[in-house]
Amino acid sequence: MRTSFVTGGAGFIGGNLCARLLEAGHKVICYDNFSTGQARFTEPLEKNSNFKLLRGDLLDPDFLAYSMKGADVVWHLAANADVRFGLDHPRRDLEQNTVATHNVLEAMRASGVKEILFSSTGSVYGDASLIPTPEDAPFPVQTSLYAASKLACEGLISAYCEGYGFRGAVCRFVSILGEGYTHGHVFDFVCQLRADPGHLSVLGDGYQRKSYLYVQDCIDAMLLLEGCLPEKYGVFNLGVDSYCTVRDSIEWITEWLGVKPEISYTGGERGWVGDNPFIFLETKKIRSLGWAHKLSIMQAVERTVEFLTRNGWVFEARGEYER
Repeated sequence: MRTSFVTGGAGFIGGNLCARLLEAGHKVICYDNFSTGQARFTEPLEKNSNFKLLRGDLLDPDFLAYSMKGADVVWHLAANADVRFGLDHPRRDLEQNTVATHNVLEAMRASGVKEILFSSTGSVYGDASLIPTPEDAPFPVQTSLYAASKLACEGLISAYCEGYGFRGAVCRFVSILGEGYTHGHVFDFVCQLRADPGHLSVLGDGYQRKSYLYVQDCIDAMLLLEGCLPEKYGVFNLGVDSYCTVRDSIEWITEWLGVKPEISYTGGERGWVGDNPFIFLETKKIRSLGWAHKLSIMQAVERTVEFLTRNGWVFEARGEYER
């Protein structure tokens, strides 16, 4: 029985991953500082004797290394994912993403763990000139501190794989949707419409083109990669074979909620500094391993809205975090 060490295991993707790993017969060590993670995501898992929850910070290297002992593989999902407000807190991405990843890699060295799967982002491609964007696309100027910090994490992981004999897979995600979703534009829109069904304010012009992936499809891909890790290091795009505009998602959300709000746009092709107006990743590499997404973008949006409307506590929890 393999032991999986999951950073950010009480978060949206991490909580779903922990559940799937337990179903697959893994022992799971969930490591989270609960800055954004939710106890509600881990409480059902704590009944399983193969699940261990540790409240710890990745910026505490000694406790991190101690906690990782006995693990076979690290799933590194913990990060500051608040891209929109990155310029308001420029050190946050450095510490919670890049420094934290360095600490994870050093803890792996100290604990004798040789395998890592890392959640990166399609945002590292910046304003890509090649669409759909493949893994070997030339890197443009970085457009957000979040993406720059994630790219630095990738560099560290590749260097540790080369220098210390680690095996690593970097997963560059599009935005992930589904049960447990707690931030992003679908969350913001539903939150606004709960408060005022008659009006919706949208950043940008609504023509930003995005690709989204259902959380369980994302985890399917990561589990597949764990079984066929590269000999040293590999990068894999995870996304669907289509994209939508923000206006498309508004139509699906309002139709599901049964509301017809007046919509106002702030204007411009970007919602905020660092918002990439067109993200669409080529996924031939992961598909060649036998993976395919099951849900369309529209279906993923609808499942997310359903989760949010049935779990009003997530809005209160998000509000507590932002304060």
